Amino acid sequence: MSSSAPPQPRRTALDALHRSLGATMTDFAGWDMPLRYGSERDEHLAVRTTAGLFDLSHMGEITVAGPQAAALLNHALVGDIASVGAGRARYTMICRADGGILDDLIVYRLAETTYMVVANASNAQTVLDALTERAAGFDAEVRDDRDAYALIAVQGPASPAILASLTDADLDGLKYYAGLPGTVAGVPALIARTGYTGEDGFELFVAPDGAEKLWTALTDAGADAGLIPCGLSCRDTLRLEAGMPLYGHELTTELTPFDAGLGRVVKFGKEGDFVGREALREAAERAERKPPRVLVGLVAEGRRVPRAGYPVVAGGEVIGEVTSGAPSPTLGKPIAMAYVDAAYAAPGTSGVGVDIRGSHEPYEVVALPFYKRQK
Repeated sequence: MSSSAPPQPRRTALDALHRSLGATMTDFAGWDMPLRYGSERDEHLAVRTTAGLFDLSHMGEITVAGPQAAALLNHALVGDIASVGAGRARYTMICRADGGILDDLIVYRLAETTYMVVANASNAQTVLDALTERAAGFDAEVRDDRDAYALIAVQGPASPAILASLTDADLDGLKYYAGLPGTVAGVPALIARTGYTGEDGFELFVAPDGAEKLWTALTDAGADAGLIPCGLSCRDTLRLEAGMPLYGHELTTELTPFDAGLGRVVKFGKEGDFVGREALREAAERAERKPPRVLVGLVAEGRRVPRAGYPVVAGGEVIGEVTSGAPSPTLGKPIAMAYVDAAYAAPGTSGVGVDIRGSHEPYEVVALPFYKRQK
């Protein structure tokens, strides 16, 4: 009998640097990633008030290029990618033929016939395989570029000034969900005004051999502004406060975009057929006839923290399920996102609780997001 050892987690180009900073590392989607460097709360509040620095090199970059790249993406994804201007980005999804969500994505149009699809780390191979399969018959190439990029994010109100001190790129003219090529601290980068924290900020796609130089330069430039390195743990509480969905929690193959309250990303009016169109049309009609469960915010009246999978209850009946929950450093209370029956989704609905190990803890139903930055 032979036994094979489980595969070792992949390491990013910044792995040695994270360890030198004393990061607590964790296996996340097959990558060894920093969970935290010190206090999760301090890291969270730094992003809300000054700036935080993240290694996101586990994300999956897939290049789609060629004369029919736009047509392929319009066929493979639910959004109208052909209408995205060069230098702009769009949030979209890739679905199965039955309408179930395979992943949520950001697609950047880098040039006239070149796009970069950024997938979640846990789904990168699934997305790559689906795009490759769906490319049959199109004059376009699907390329796995996960090893070609490191991804560093600087997020928070001080991030524009910090980044501006290291680049002559036109950051003032860079809109949200746009990207431009530039040089940061001498390192060539795609500078994108995107993020997953609810704050202003940038994601910098660079060659792996430039990652350490860029991280160090950003750390030095942000020292006086209060920038600190941040791990995946505070990234999760930041996105939760901002009401942003996380694949595997708010989005799954069991849900269509319409079930998730994100039907707006599905563009039936675009040219040509697309994978899942028929099933999604039915899902849209079903949602109009009988509203599905609604994703809402829940704020605890007590101190007990709800976790994914906990039942949401009212009047002794289960009326929903928590998808994400954590203590909120900004609100100072436990919060959760949950899918609940439409009858209980209105903000202020009384009598709603979460079943935490047999005890029905009272929660206030609120509209998402919990936190919205001041413009």
